[in-house]
Amino acid sequence: MSDDQETLLTFPCRFQIKAMGLADSGLESVVIEIVGRHAEGIDETAISVRPSRGGKWIAVTLTIEARSKPQLDAIYRELSAHERVAWLL
Repeated sequence: MSDDQETLLTFPCRFQIKAMGLADSGLESVVIEIVGRHAEGIDETAISVRPSRGGKWIAVTLTIEARSKPQLDAIYRELSAHERVAWLL
């Protein structure tokens, strides 16, 4: 079975990636840089940053045009390995 058949997604498709971490960690630039290595043409309107109620944490959400499951796997692998990323959705 190919990697594309191991998912319910049909590629290409719009896909949201959400990373959360400490608000003062520079998380937004880290997420944009990592995702940008795997997905070309990230549009600034496809990026949103939302602080937690107490302001300690932020969530960075990027919507990309996903081409394949291996592409998404690579993005999640690299983001999850980064020290500034606390959680991924």
